Amino acid sequence: MKTDGQPTSATALRRSEVPVLDSTMSYLQAGEAGPTILFLHGNPTSSYIWRNIIPHVAPLSRCIAPDLIGYGQSGKPDIDYRFFDHVRYLDAFLDVLDVKDLVIVAQDWGTALAFHLAARRPRRILGLAFMEFIRPFARWDDFHQRPQVRELFKALRTPGAGEKLVLEDNVFVEKILPASVLRPMKEEEMAAYRAPFPTPQSRKPALRLPRELPIEGQPADVAAISEHDHRALRLSIYPKLLFAGDPGALISAQAAKEFAAELKNCRFINLGPGAHYLQEDHPDAIGTAIADWLPEIARAESLAEPA
Repeated sequence: MKTDGQPTSATALRRSEVPVLDSTMSYLQAGEAGPTILFLHGNPTSSYIWRNIIPHVAPLSRCIAPDLIGYGQSGKPDIDYRFFDHVRYLDAFLDVLDVKDLVIVAQDWGTALAFHLAARRPRRILGLAFMEFIRPFARWDDFHQRPQVRELFKALRTPGAGEKLVLEDNVFVEKILPASVLRPMKEEEMAAYRAPFPTPQSRKPALRLPRELPIEGQPADVAAISEHDHRALRLSIYPKLLFAGDPGALISAQAAKEFAAELKNCRFINLGPGAHYLQEDHPDAIGTAIADWLPEIARAESLAEPA
């Protein structure tokens, strides 16, 4: 294990790297006492998106925020970067770090990974906080709040058009990301998000994931596993926290509220104005809410323990 950064403290974010399968995965960590919290990002971001949230919860927990394989400072092995590839590498990463029971905080594709992990290992999940989540979309009209974005994602899934948009134009970082944050992004923030994707080849992971979205039953294997994982989510009893923004992107605030009401032991928090990357617009509100929620998880865990 290779580690650099500042000396250990409750709020210092430390960058580390570990060998995972045929590559390496980089991650941020902070805090030492309390439950382990796993922060899972989406496309095209990295652990960097959690930088202003982790300090709120690090005094109460051990925080681990990996860069998914192909993202951030993690390696870019010659793989397809399908959803199931991310599952393999994340599983191996957790094994390397010997992470057992954990709380998960997730957004975008991080939620699909979180739901799949929870469906397979429900007894290891102490709690789940999530936002702007992946779910099976029965129709294209269900996919996004903005029709023009639906048309863009149809193009991303079209051979040739998608390659130009993502591999050549870097559309996820240059257009989609800043357009999905309400505040103006600072140049140093954009530089951090651009850094992992300097060449067309390096952008291959960002092209694959929009083609993995389970829309109208395609791709069939991802759609099937997403249906399965959502059934498990509805049956689960561990504490949950669902954040939403208005108008949102993958889901509206009202639809998210209704979704939360259908789950067991799920609290709903409307963050107010927000689109997709809620961590960039509401880091303090998200971090504070998670910190306030952790004692509830501890109580639920103690009640679940055999006498």
